[in-house]
Parts: sequence; structure tokens; C-alpha cells
Amino acid sequence: MDSQTLDRIRSNDHRTLSRVITQIESNSRIPDSFFESLHAYSNNALRIGITGPPGAGKSTLTDQLIQLILDDNKSVGVLAVDPTSPFSGGALLGDRVRMNHFLFNEDVFIRSMASHGDLGGLAHKAQEVGDILSASGKDIIIYETVGVGQGEHEVAEAVDMTIVILVPESGDEIQLMKAGLIEIADVFVVNKSDRDGADRLVQSLKNILHTFTQKGKLEPPVFSTSADRKEGVVELYIGLNNFQKVMEDAGVIEQKQINRHRKRVFDLVKDRLISKFWSQKKIDQLEESIRNLNKTSASPHELAQLLIEEQS
Repeated sequence: MDSQTLDRIRSNDHRTLSRVITQIESNSRIPDSFFESLHAYSNNALRIGITGPPGAGKSTLTDQLIQLILDDNKSVGVLAVDPTSPFSGGALLGDRVRMNHFLFNEDVFIRSMASHGDLGGLAHKAQEVGDILSASGKDIIIYETVGVGQGEHEVAEAVDMTIVILVPESGDEIQLMKAGLIEIADVFVVNKSDRDGADRLVQSLKNILHTFTQKGKLEPPVFSTSADRKEGVVELYIGLNNFQKVMEDAGVIEQKQINRHRKRVFDLVKDRLISKFWSQKKIDQLEESIRNLNKTSASPHELAQLLIEEQS
């Protein structure tokens, strides 16, 4: 990885973006010096997470937000993080196919990524890909992923603003989900609002948020859309821009960025220590212990401690 690669990324060369992202996904060894050089250009984009249950219309809504971003004379990168296929190891849903009419637009870069089993479907490498897209000059980066249960927390840790999309059928689940969602959602969207129960869900959400939002925290706004009918999406986009300013004035986005930076350092140190620890000798010892499982009385805790204490 040389300085010319960084120059091509900064000049928004999509072929180079694709090549470097492929290297990141395939765990190719990229020198730390590359990311150190990239860092100065990696924090300029607003990172938005879009999550919610399968079938909530996330891809349709994202597709329309892309067009509004372009109409606003801004550029956008989209990472559609899909569940990993158990057969190929690749992205299972292929959300990029739904947005292929932006294929030749230099202000739009769309990539499907496999989650590789990470909690919440957010690929571990997605942060580094976000850095690449930001360095290419993209104004906004959208992480779109399937959120299930606690999985939304993984999205919230990666972005400046988290949008949780629900549908009218989600109404019965709100009481069960409210605590976790309120912790991580900056904005709620009730999509497919032409369906029965949409208005009831919107009002229920507003009541819950007003009651349970912790003192000193911003109360998430609630928007209503029917993305497949192109209804309410312009109002959502305007609302997102306005709420971004509110979040910036309150110092929320800056704190999110600090927290994200801290966690990334923590994760990098953890990964490197683990990689360094698992020498071939230790792996062989572990395999030998597992093969002789019926012959040993040592618990997993004891074996772990023995491996830690033994010199590499």
C-alpha cells in the first residue's frame, strides 16, 4: 500500500476504493502506516446508521435518502451490511442490487458487506471501510444493517446518528423493546405508515420516549414515512438535518466520536494481543487438550490459565 493508493482514494477513484475495501474484507495485511496517513482525512463525513427488523423497508428508504442527499449537492457512501451466508461466507441479502441505478454516479459508492457473524450484523471491518469512504470525500456514510434484539447497539457504536426503522406491526413489541431502543436510537421512523396501526404506533412511541428518555439526554424525534410511495421522505431528510444541528449543539455527536475512537483503540489492542498470544504451539496444546477431553479433569478455566501462564 503506497502513497499513490492514498492519492487515488482522496481523488475518489472508485476502482481503488473497491480494491482496498476488498483487501480489508479479506483480512489482507495492510500496514499501519497506511491507516495512519489516512486518519487525517477519515473524520469529515457524517456517519448514519439505519437499522430495524427485516422487512421494515430500510433499503427502499436508504435508496430515496441517497437521491435527496445528491439533490442537496452532497456525496454519499453506503455500506449495506448483510447477514453472512452460511454457504459462501458472502453477503446474503445483496442490498446493493436494489440501488443499482446509482451505479455510474461518482458521488455515490455502494458496497454490500458480509457481517461474518458479528453481533447485530455490523461487520468488524466496516469502521475501516468508513474511513476509506470518508477520505474519498463522501459527505455522508450510511451503514444499513438488520437489527435484531441487542444487535442495534453494534450499529450505534459505529455512527454519529442512529435511525431505527419500525413498521406498524412492531406496535405490540414496543413495550418489550423500548429500553434497549431508547438507549441507542437518535431518531425513530415508522415506515409503511399507510398500513393500519401506523398512527397508533407513532403516538405510542412519542409517549414512551417522553416518559423514558433520561434527563439530560435528547428526546428522539419520530417520523412517519411510506418509502415505497415516496411519502414523508423529504420531511424525514429535512428533520435529520435539523436534528443533526441539535445534536452538534448539545455536544452529542462529538461525544459519540470520542467514544467510537476509544472503542476502536480498545478493540485493536485486544485483537493484536489475542493474535500474538495464539502461537502455533498454544494452538497445538489446545487441540491436544480437546482431543483428550475424556481423559482430563481440567476445566476450561484451568486450561485457559495454564495457557496464559506458560511462556510462548
